[in-house]
Amino acid sequence: MANLTEIVKKLREERNRVAKELSRLDGAIAALGALSSAPAAVKASKPKARRKLSAAARKKIADAQRARWAKLKKQQKEA
Repeated sequence: MANLTEIVKKLREERNRVAKELSRLDGAIAALGALSSAPAAVKASKPKARRKLSAAARKKIADAQRARWAKLKKQQKEA
């Protein structure tokens, strides 16, 4: 029974240590959050606008990639 009491005592000490650490982490998060220009929730929820490529630009990129693939295949066949 004495062993069980020691275990409970050590668990409470560990819980108190973790609670203090959480308190310090919460303080650090609050301090860093105050430094940012906007709250993290606002930044995370705002989607970025995607840039659209024209059909000509997509074709140009695709043609360039096909040329790279062809060059790579040619080098592999020669080796």
